[in-house]
Amino acid sequence: MGRLMGEDELVALLKCLADRSRLRIVRALAAEDLYVELLSERLALAPSTVSFHLRKLAEVGIVSSYRTQYYVMYELNRAKLDHNLLALVSAPVGDEVEQERREEAYRQRVIDSFFEYGRLTAIPRQRKKKRIVLEVAAEHFEPGRLYAEREVNDVLSAINDDVCTLRRDLVGEGLLARDARGYWRPAPGPGEPLS
Repeated sequence: MGRLMGEDELVALLKCLADRSRLRIVRALAAEDLYVELLSERLALAPSTVSFHLRKLAEVGIVSSYRTQYYVMYELNRAKLDHNLLALVSAPVGDEVEQERREEAYRQRVIDSFFEYGRLTAIPRQRKKKRIVLEVAAEHFEPGRLYAEREVNDVLSAINDDVCTLRRDLVGEGLLARDARGYWRPAPGPGEPLS
């Protein structure tokens, strides 16, 4: 496969292969090129059934045909099948930008639902929503700066009255780190405080 398959093309390929008779035809063609009557005989399927499935396989490019003196021979398009399934389904399909847009819109809806005038109205129970809320709370801390517990409580009390839960959850999610010296928001890279 010289080029990456689009999502629609990949779905069509996988749907086509999700049929026992078609898989048997593909296996037979993997061994050698065959014509309809011989496939019919080997697989104990009616010639019309074999022809139907060959058309479906040809539509997604798995098989192609060529003429010999007396027969139309079918061959496997090996390039189309030479990749393992993980490579096929993990190839980018071009909608990453749309996915990012949806995630950002979801994030904004959560923020709009749980924050009013910069204050957190409630701590969500759902983990994904809670993570977003905690990320917003973590932005109130300067990365790498060391904070005493009293300073952390002061910052968090401006966000919500339940500073103990927020502090504990921020540490639990790795958005704040702590040791005997105090708390800090880990900077990208090494997670040690600067001061």
